Amino acid sequence: MIRVEDIAADPGFVRLHTLQGVRVDLRYVGSHNFAGRSLYGTLDCAWLRREAALGLEAAARWLAARRHGWTILVLDALRPQRVQEAIWKDVEGTPAQHYFAHPGRGSIHSFGMAVDVTLLGPGDAEADMGSGYDEMTPASHPALHEQLLASGVLQPAQVHLRHWLAEAMAHGGFHGLPNEWWHFDHGDRDRVRVEMPRVY
Repeated sequence: MIRVEDIAADPGFVRLHTLQGVRVDLRYVGSHNFAGRSLYGTLDCAWLRREAALGLEAAARWLAARRHGWTILVLDALRPQRVQEAIWKDVEGTPAQHYFAHPGRGSIHSFGMAVDVTLLGPGDAEADMGSGYDEMTPASHPALHEQLLASGVLQPAQVHLRHWLAEAMAHGGFHGLPNEWWHFDHGDRDRVRVEMPRVY
């Protein structure tokens, strides 16, 4: 296990703000998140493992080559185990529990191998993805796209943007979740949990 305070000295991690073609607005630093308060406090969480960082740059390059003026905006990246434990205490036993990994098993965020992202369009306008970041409702579920389109909850343009985001991330070695359009893991989750150190 690695303390987040020691990350800057670890060559296996890369600072988000050094990545080419990627913008950063970590929502858990401030109050613009599901909890309505800062979840990171003074912790510096603007990091990814090198593998995921390189993949994110590759995803951004792929997107920029196909959609001029569009970029990837990172909303969350490294989430230390101590923060995951604090979040779990707040959400356990509530419907929100289904959107967070049990800290005993470990969030892929806590290994620096997951990101929450969205798209910025020309003029730095945040894309309309049909639901908000960390909106814990069925409208956020990629697995329900056909149903959500048929019912009118989502519009075709919103689903189209979600597909663009998912395809770009796939070109960087990431794969998404069925219930969060914004979340992407890099590599195999089981291998990450076994082979990589968790950040506390």
